Amino acid sequence: MWYIRACQRGRLIPKQLADIMATSETNNKNQATPEIYGKNSKPLGKYPAIVLTNPKYSANVGAALRAASCFGAKQLWWTGNRVRLEEGERLPREERLKGYKDVELRQFDYPFEHFKGATPVALELLPGSENLFDFEHPENAVYVFGPEDGSIDQVTRRFCHRFVQIPSKHCTNLAAAVYLVLYDRMIKHYQKTGELLELNEHRGFIGDNEQTNDDVWKDVNQYKNGKAFV
Repeated sequence: MWYIRACQRGRLIPKQLADIMATSETNNKNQATPEIYGKNSKPLGKYPAIVLTNPKYSANVGAALRAASCFGAKQLWWTGNRVRLEEGERLPREERLKGYKDVELRQFDYPFEHFKGATPVALELLPGSENLFDFEHPENAVYVFGPEDGSIDQVTRRFCHRFVQIPSKHCTNLAAAVYLVLYDRMIKHYQKTGELLELNEHRGFIGDNEQTNDDVWKDVNQYKNGKAFV
């Protein structure tokens, strides 16, 4: 079950967001009793995790959610109130319909209270930041990203143990940065262990999943402009 937590400063809002998920369970199963969600609650953090500090666009939160699901991050946290799902804002349609149930989505202003013994890693262009190409990813990493229109704030930086920059000619999009870091983590894990992630969904041509490759290409030849891939 995909837990959706929309909360601000210590209070958990009941699950009123079930309508953003086409794959959610029945309404009765989606009901939750309000509970304390702050300093007095047990730690809820799981590794690896993503923290977005005060993101501006729900599209980037949705794309970061997809990246987390693709590359095995357990949780996506974000702070601030510029993306507020509990007030009717929705994740992009594709992210809602895919239903990435294996990632917990949590909005909370003090995420580090829930990560005991973690290694927070700030992705920030700072003097002395480590190069992502050379970076060895901690098993208990919590990757921290700044907003689209700014940098990671000073208070959040104080929680971070490592600082890493992504080598590029220009600044990347927020969601793209999440993809790059998680992909880098995955490929370095593969180089050490030989373990590969396995595809967990059908991928190929739009249409009947029972089609053979010959059937698919026969269909493609009937379309002047080709046929869509997913």
